[in-house]
Amino acid sequence: MGMTMTQKILAKHAGLEVVESGQLIWVNVDRVLGNDITSPVAIREFEKIGAEEVFDKQKVTMVMDHFAPNKDIKAAVQCKMCRDFCEDKGVVNFFDVGRMGIEHALLPEKGLVVCGDVVIGADSHTCTYGALGAFSTGSGSTDMACAMATGKAWFKVPSAIKFVLKGKLNKYVSGKDVILHIIGKIGVDGALYKSMEFVGEGVRSLSIFDRLTISNMAIEAGAKNGIFEVDEQTEEYVKSRTDKPYTVYKADADAVYDETYEIDLSQIKSTVAFPHLPENTKTFDQIGDIKIDQVVIGSCTNGFYKDLEEASSILKGKKIAKNVRAIVIPATQDIYLQALESGVLKTFIESGCVVSTPTCGPCLGGHMGILAAGERAVATTNRNFVGRMGDVKSEVYLASPAVAAASAIMGKIADPNEIMG
Repeated sequence: MGMTMTQKILAKHAGLEVVESGQLIWVNVDRVLGNDITSPVAIREFEKIGAEEVFDKQKVTMVMDHFAPNKDIKAAVQCKMCRDFCEDKGVVNFFDVGRMGIEHALLPEKGLVVCGDVVIGADSHTCTYGALGAFSTGSGSTDMACAMATGKAWFKVPSAIKFVLKGKLNKYVSGKDVILHIIGKIGVDGALYKSMEFVGEGVRSLSIFDRLTISNMAIEAGAKNGIFEVDEQTEEYVKSRTDKPYTVYKADADAVYDETYEIDLSQIKSTVAFPHLPENTKTFDQIGDIKIDQVVIGSCTNGFYKDLEEASSILKGKKIAKNVRAIVIPATQDIYLQALESGVLKTFIESGCVVSTPTCGPCLGGHMGILAAGERAVATTNRNFVGRMGDVKSEVYLASPAVAAASAIMGKIADPNEIMG
């Protein structure tokens, strides 16, 4: 019996010739990740088990991004605990204010993840790195603690769903629309503890940043991980950021999949996920007149330069609606700088947006844009659960950067094609 991409990576890191779905295995990890919310819990567990040193000073990574820059005293204490731990243990890849970014955009940018890696992170959207042909998945802080000490983690090998992509996306349609379309099709538990594996000639038409967005939101379908077949574009991206060796894994021809879906990218329309689940999707032929109070463009899902550039192209020469607050959050310092030098940030500011330092901020209801009762936001973030961005009586509508920008201008959920013609 053949193996999927995910199964091949896990087998290699477990020192086994073959693994099959449902099997419990003990795996060597290439990177362990935590942030300012999850790392303090892991640090305390690390100390409880009597560990004195991390297994590899290069392979443990902490990023201060959720409540950073510190929003209050408790956040400051959390970050200080991480800062002190990393200094004491000699952790090399510690990213603080001024050097940091939103973790899942930062690690690929810094070349810390390559094709064929196994990555665990105490954050559910760690599945982002599957865009680079890696196995990456979220874990609890206790698993993070044990992995920091031992370099190992245990997994139940997931079964898989194959998504065969063909065609090309239309203008103002992006990877965000693709993953919202898929989640709307299969549901938030449609890939529960499974690997979502993306293959087909359509993959080549998707930018790395589209792929990062799609992999990032695999967890919103309940998946253990999302992973893309590696192509020339993947290898070019990885090589431009690191000289670390990597391994490309392709699924066997006789690999077993629970289901196979064919997705024609040319047929996907701009898609919006209505409250309060990512599966509650609608296209503009189903959307009425829904006024909004806030727009958020950013997050680990859609804070890449490509996203900012597309949103700014729609906003250029226009003003956001009078009663809308528009918040733009570049995902990393490098992206911020690129947007500054290209004039993208100037466009945002001239249109009436506010631009923030890289932070998760409003995505998780942390800071920089919390909603009051009755308020509605269009956000390029990845979750719209009850109370996700503030009051439990607020509403979050998930959308692409293009839809978010168009909505900011119109003061209601809007189709970018109507604005741009």
